[in-house]
Amino acid sequence: MKNLKHVLGLTVFLTSFFVQSQGFENFITVDGNQLLDGDKTFRFLSYNVPTLNYVEDHMDFEETNPYGLPSEFELRDVFETLQIVGGNVARTYTIPVRNKNFPETSVTYVEGPGEFNEDAFKVMDTMLALASEYKIRVIIPLVNNWEWMGGRPNYADFRDKDKDEFWTDKKLIKDFKKTIKYVLNRTNTVTGIKYKNDKTIMAWESGNELQNPPEWAIDIARYVKSIDKNHLFMDGFFAIHDGNNHSTFIQQYSIDEPAIDIISTHHYEPSSRKMLEDLKKTVAMVDGKKPLMVGEFGFIGISGIQEVLDYIVDENAFCGGLIWSLRRHDPDGGFYHHTEPFATVLYRAYHWPGFDDGEVYGERETLKLYREKSFEIQNLDVPEITVPKPPKLLGFSETPKFSWQGSAGASGYDIERSTSADGPWEIIEHNLDDVDTPGFDLYSDESALIGKTYYYRLRALNQAGKSEPSNIAGPIKIDFLTRVDYAKNLMVLERYKDLELKTGDCRSFKEAFSRIHGDKKAEGVYVVPKAFKEIRIFSYEGSKKPNMSFYSSENGIDYGEVKFDVSEYKSNEDNYDYLVPRKYVISASKTDFKAIKYIKFKSSDTIDIVRVELEYQ
Repeated sequence: MKNLKHVLGLTVFLTSFFVQSQGFENFITVDGNQLLDGDKTFRFLSYNVPTLNYVEDHMDFEETNPYGLPSEFELRDVFETLQIVGGNVARTYTIPVRNKNFPETSVTYVEGPGEFNEDAFKVMDTMLALASEYKIRVIIPLVNNWEWMGGRPNYADFRDKDKDEFWTDKKLIKDFKKTIKYVLNRTNTVTGIKYKNDKTIMAWESGNELQNPPEWAIDIARYVKSIDKNHLFMDGFFAIHDGNNHSTFIQQYSIDEPAIDIISTHHYEPSSRKMLEDLKKTVAMVDGKKPLMVGEFGFIGISGIQEVLDYIVDENAFCGGLIWSLRRHDPDGGFYHHTEPFATVLYRAYHWPGFDDGEVYGERETLKLYREKSFEIQNLDVPEITVPKPPKLLGFSETPKFSWQGSAGASGYDIERSTSADGPWEIIEHNLDDVDTPGFDLYSDESALIGKTYYYRLRALNQAGKSEPSNIAGPIKIDFLTRVDYAKNLMVLERYKDLELKTGDCRSFKEAFSRIHGDKKAEGVYVVPKAFKEIRIFSYEGSKKPNMSFYSSENGIDYGEVKFDVSEYKSNEDNYDYLVPRKYVISASKTDFKAIKYIKFKSSDTIDIVRVELEYQ
């Protein structure tokens, strides 16, 4: 259970901290079609953070279970990021439910009807405590319409029923109400505040993108209000599509039912013109009777995003909007990534402040614009960007190949090296970003000398300047070096045949942005300056059997076949179209490496290599 021990230890620390800290003064309330924080109008342009209370994208190459619970570092990182970008609201995705398609070791919140995972809910406690500390209001959908993270289909699975019976079956409705009752009445183990009394929560949402009949939504809204009279309730109905490019995004009951306070719509139209057309229709239908917000939107170009943002800011019918979506740093290094499978595999989750990998969908420019609009809708001046906090260098030994926990708002990092802990320090890599293939070390120092001892540290960079240095790693005695092919180009290969660089469709490759692709009979050769120690090749393949063979040479001309080990890390989950991760290892125990400096691989079928690590000494 990833980070669970760390998360539970955090609860004890935060309990004492929270007693001394101040939360929000007011619940968010409604006045006509406006939201109020006390006597002030409350408006926002912020982000959906679908993993705020859950991890669904722990995409290490060798990991077969991508699900887990966020640590303190992860939660603070995302809340600090939201503060930087002007976000005063965050919407979670759902309260996760046991999914029979998930790996058996996966953690969840709702284990069965009336059965709840206390360890998971302690993470929710921590998340709400930190949201209060960072002054971020939270919207919590109570159930998901879809199976991702678990939702309506999984409540039905508990009773061997069809997912569409969720709306009408009395037993399923009762099961869901058990979850609602438990959540609303839960006492936060960090703050001591019941959820129904926590001002950090802006609103309960009936669910995410629900396709519910009116009777179900009215019943759930009234049930929530019977327990919790403090919080607003938002309808989570999605849309009705008639098949002729016409959609209705709300139903009349949302406007008429007194227990429903906020109306929310989601918009992923193929153009800003169509999105604005649908937004205007919704505004006309609501006619100022209730607050209206854009609960999700995105997957259009920068100019289209600007048109939509201008309309939301200028049209007082909207209390706010939440773009899809923001992902945080991974505690093991780099970021969490998520490709949107229904967005022509072009768009991925945003990472502030934007990076080269996101230029295909204008990440930097979009995020800069969105930050400006986030402060504008609050009638605030856009503050200057500040210098990031120091990163945390993670431990390593023998070879200078390592990662670090990134700093919120950093655009790059300087890597510094010294032969003494007291310096002087030399910059050996300038402005290296930490957006890389998940699950691998971010950097390998090939300029170090084997046999020497070094110390390493980092500084985070952004447009405002350079952070204080990180912690120091060292002394590190260098026993061997590692040449890494990050699969960002074909230049690390000494020569190749029928190989090409590919990007896109990242989800099938566990979010690797780029890869070296080859079909049947493709070849590649790697060379190192000294004898090999060990070689690791990480490839995604669709076949039942391994697709690679290997050959070694002293001179790059005469090759002989070598033995290797291969390991598979296939997940049984079929929610996404994952290929089979295969790690090939050629080691000294299988091959005499004393004079071997060339390694050739050949493919018998399609391969997609995302990483190669060549150790030499």
